[in-house]
Amino acid sequence: MEILKTEQLSKIYGEGENEVHALDHVSLVVKEGTFLAVVGSSGSGKSTLLNMLGGLDRPSEGEVFVRGKKIFEMNDEELTIFRRRNIGFVFQDYNLIPILNVYENIVLPIELDGSMIDKKYIDTILRTLGLQKKLTSMPNQLSGGQQQRVAIARALASKPAIILADEPTGNLDSRTGMDVISLLKVTSLEFHQTIVMITHNEEIAQMADDIIRIEDGKIEAGGIEC
Repeated sequence: MEILKTEQLSKIYGEGENEVHALDHVSLVVKEGTFLAVVGSSGSGKSTLLNMLGGLDRPSEGEVFVRGKKIFEMNDEELTIFRRRNIGFVFQDYNLIPILNVYENIVLPIELDGSMIDKKYIDTILRTLGLQKKLTSMPNQLSGGQQQRVAIARALASKPAIILADEPTGNLDSRTGMDVISLLKVTSLEFHQTIVMITHNEEIAQMADDIIRIEDGKIEAGGIEC
């Protein structure tokens, strides 16, 4: 079953001679439970694509569907709520709240939404990511790899439709980076979680189920058949 789709997605910055086509009529389909890597050189449009998929920026043309809903038909408030409930984010710099401990960081999105915490599910995530003994630790007491594990746990906690990971190994050494990608792979299988990951690292991309290559705002390989 498809869980994420784009149709003729375009993003244009500037006007006239300064016009830049960051995305140029990108169409793709991602099936539920897929771990998809999006690769491309710097400035290829992959980060712009991720921002569109997550509803963080609006396209110049085209549509994004998450669980069959056109996300850009929503107003800003509706989109914020939908994003919180359906899209998990894992960023390169972790984005943990420094005054909250590990457990508080993980459940924060659920509490912001006023939802009940599924403690059994959270416990399963903690076991999967090896965080059971770190629940009361503060972010500054953790290594980079541990912080990224917390970020992954936070993204999973609300049971989102998709997780968007933006260069999740960018601040990690190669060994820790591979460990983090292995954990993303495990969570995709364990929780049937759909993950779209941006990366410039070809070796890391090969660990995904499918790969899309994007250059000059266009998909060169993969996409509509994913």
